[in-house]
Amino acid sequence: MIEYFYSAHSAFAYLGSTRLIEIARAAGREIVHKPINLRRVMIESGAGSTRDRGNRHRAYFFGREIERWAEWRNAPIVAQTPPTHHHNDMTLCNGMVIAGIELGLNVDQLAHRMLEAHWRDDADLADRETLAQLTKEVNLDPIPLLDAASSPEIAAIFLENTEEAIRRSIFGSPTYFVDGDMFYGQDHLEHVEHACKQHFEGVWPRDKR
Repeated sequence: MIEYFYSAHSAFAYLGSTRLIEIARAAGREIVHKPINLRRVMIESGAGSTRDRGNRHRAYFFGREIERWAEWRNAPIVAQTPPTHHHNDMTLCNGMVIAGIELGLNVDQLAHRMLEAHWRDDADLADRETLAQLTKEVNLDPIPLLDAASSPEIAAIFLENTEEAIRRSIFGSPTYFVDGDMFYGQDHLEHVEHACKQHFEGVWPRDKR
């Protein structure tokens, strides 16, 4: 399996989404989706909120880097970044992905379509009607997913995913684990691909002492 920690509105998760699915299929590995509260993970890891970073850092990392990777991965993006609704509450869309997992569904395409709609089409992932339409586009029934997404059971899993991410030293989205080895960022997907065939030398996590 490939453990996949991310938020359903993450730019770099979107840029790597198609490639991740390709790698997993070629390797015969299941993608284990673990949506997280990205803001909390970043703050508690010490990485801090992206909104608190300097203008030059944000202009490069969340501007030029996204533009280049979008071209490299053939993943079109909106003209102005971040998308219009980027700072809305993303609990519902993350909850829908988790609800799909709990219902035994393959959510690879649902998660990809949400990311794509947000970053390519400027979709509002906090809007129920938008989410319903995106779910239908990947041939899933949105009603049970929307009904479950805000339930205490799904909220508890979302919280546990987030706390697990913090325990496992995750500091951003997307983060992948292959047989316990952590890879941060879609720019390391080729390393993920290699690790699916042959482990890298060394161990993770490091001794924290």
